[in-house]
Amino acid sequence: MDLETARRHIAACIDRMKACYAQPVFDEWAILAVPAKTGGIVAYGGPRADEFRRQLARDAEPLRAAVAGKKFAEGDIEFVPDAADTHYDAFMKIGPASYLVLNHTTRTMTEIRADKKWLKAQAVLFELSEKFREDPLAT
Repeated sequence: MDLETARRHIAACIDRMKACYAQPVFDEWAILAVPAKTGGIVAYGGPRADEFRRQLARDAEPLRAAVAGKKFAEGDIEFVPDAADTHYDAFMKIGPASYLVLNHTTRTMTEIRADKKWLKAQAVLFELSEKFREDPLAT
């Protein structure tokens, strides 16, 4: 999959999840790549574009701890239930060396999951993961 197609799929997923949940599930997302040819950030969507790069390392700490030592295949998702504030709530491996981070900048996954509408929104996220499992992002 090329970057523009990936961006379209992600944006559509975010919109569909919002429709299922009746409010934003994630209000921020970014595609990160290793090695970091562009400072690690390949694409970004959200309310804090200016500070996202500056806070990347700090905001990724809980997520890094959650995935440490684990192996992931394209399409795999990991959630951090208690990542508060701007710390990333979830990540998805979307290519051999690229990852999608997802975040709600004011709510945790525990708070989001407390609403039963999460189950429908979660199904939309899993559809996105299957797209990347079948056709990973080529960066």
